[in-house]
Amino acid sequence: MIVKTWLGICSLLLLSQNITAQKSDQINWITFGQLEDSLAVNPKKVFVDFYAEWCAYCKKMDKVAFRDKEIITKLNREYYAVKMNAESTDTITFAGETFMNKQVGLERAPIHEIPILLASRTNHPFSLPSIIIFNTKFEVTHRYFEYLSPQKMKHILRIH
Repeated sequence: MIVKTWLGICSLLLLSQNITAQKSDQINWITFGQLEDSLAVNPKKVFVDFYAEWCAYCKKMDKVAFRDKEIITKLNREYYAVKMNAESTDTITFAGETFMNKQVGLERAPIHEIPILLASRTNHPFSLPSIIIFNTKFEVTHRYFEYLSPQKMKHILRIH
């Protein structure tokens, strides 16, 4: 009986270590709802990735840059990483305000209010991929509107 209990405890410990190891192999993406709660408890820098299913460069960053161990470690340790489909039809409450996709049905690729608010530029149409970086006070410090190779993303994460 003691041997079975001991084996069971050892198995659980090994399983929990394996699950932890798997989680460190990927970015801990969160939603804007989770971000608000997290910032209230522990302010950190924020990294936001806006994407769309049709965006080839977004998919390439998912396959290359966002699988790089150094980038994963840096984002998980120093940032809250938020990933949002720019064409989402979800209603999102953040900072006491409600945001939605008001363009559904009006155009081919409707963009949600949050990416329009955070990733729009004067005299430029909204474009993807869009990476927005915030400081610990949730103030935008940088915006990137291009494919970021692992090397360029590592550089960006080092300087912020």
